[in-house]
Amino acid sequence: MKYTPLNKELYIQNRKQFVAQMKPNSIAVFNSNDIMPTNADGTMVFRQNNDLLSLSGIDQEESILVMFPDFYDKSFSEVLFLKETNENIAIWEGHKFTKEEAQEISGIKNIVWVSSFESIFNTLMAEAEYVYLNTNEHIRAVVEVQTRDRRFLDWCMNKYPIHKYERSAPLMHNVRTSKSQFEIDAMQIACDITEKGFRRVAKFVKPGVMEYEIEAEYLHEFVRNRSRGFAYTPIVASGHSACVLHYIDNNQECKDGDLLLMDVGAEYANYNADMTRTIPVNGKFTKRQKEVYNAVLRVKREATKMLRPGNVIPEYHKEVGKLMENELLGLGLIDKTDIKNQDTSNPAYKKYFMHGTSHHIGLDVHDVPNIYQKMKEGMVFTVEPGIYIREESLGVRLENDVVITKDGTFDLMRNIPIEADEIEDLMNS
Repeated sequence: MKYTPLNKELYIQNRKQFVAQMKPNSIAVFNSNDIMPTNADGTMVFRQNNDLLSLSGIDQEESILVMFPDFYDKSFSEVLFLKETNENIAIWEGHKFTKEEAQEISGIKNIVWVSSFESIFNTLMAEAEYVYLNTNEHIRAVVEVQTRDRRFLDWCMNKYPIHKYERSAPLMHNVRTSKSQFEIDAMQIACDITEKGFRRVAKFVKPGVMEYEIEAEYLHEFVRNRSRGFAYTPIVASGHSACVLHYIDNNQECKDGDLLLMDVGAEYANYNADMTRTIPVNGKFTKRQKEVYNAVLRVKREATKMLRPGNVIPEYHKEVGKLMENELLGLGLIDKTDIKNQDTSNPAYKKYFMHGTSHHIGLDVHDVPNIYQKMKEGMVFTVEPGIYIREESLGVRLENDVVITKDGTFDLMRNIPIEADEIEDLMNS
């Protein structure tokens, strides 16, 4: 891993939060993700299971965390199972965690090689009544490949069919809902790296440059600052492509007079940034472009003010819709007749602003907390309104990441230029 490990106190506290929610005489098991194959003998880059990472800090394959707080031998109240290295692995794959290193990163004292898992787990299960198993319960998850956690679930329920099984996901969502200062600090680094990438790109963009060249500039800046790279597949969309919400081809020429929408973010220590900026390819907004840009910026500012403890995302989105409706009226894109005759389930503003304004962000770009729970201190959200005018080949989206505080928000991207004049000054400096 390129990043500096986070403070082990984060993982100690997260385990305490999880254990506090468990039923008496319960055991919980978390598995690492697989290294996924491509073709032939190829593999994808390893990405750790975020729940296991959140509880242990262990960013390595073939790892298993077991917690059994009520077990009579307290040395087994939490056990971390690791892949044992050997000379061949060291030669071909490189360094793997030693037991001492894993203890220092996770704060877990009992580190055991994974080859001993089944025998130790069988001993623990003989005393356990409830078993917490982990599954991906994100409301938008589409899972077509069987994960290591899912295979373990099948194995465990087949081998121990009359234990009582519980879901870990709701408990983990509670643990991961509000970010600790350690996590916010990591996300700030991810945002700061993203800022460096944006400033680099703003001076690089000019008519004739290709979208993929811009993507490469971001990647260069991200990796040289200890990021693994993009937090998600980047959107670098010029001209009409800016009106395609999930455009990722990034293969067109940026032309004089067009706008360039860039939805990109760096990751750091597996925590993510999610930024969108829209800039003029030639360094100067036209009058119409600036009108639309400033309309989006006004909605973003007002929407940010609504991110307060006690608010709820569905209600928040309705209020943001009213702001956008007013801006679209001012831009002449809809009129009062459109509003009067609109279907309330599909309001008129959605023709030009068809997505949500905010989502949770953290270890996952679209993080796991429930969108129906009240906002509270420590949650981190994006704020990303946009206006997409397909008939004008003009798309504008602006996005920052903000932390909910006791009295309002703290902007993790406060230093990234966003005013139209700031953008022009940066591009022409």
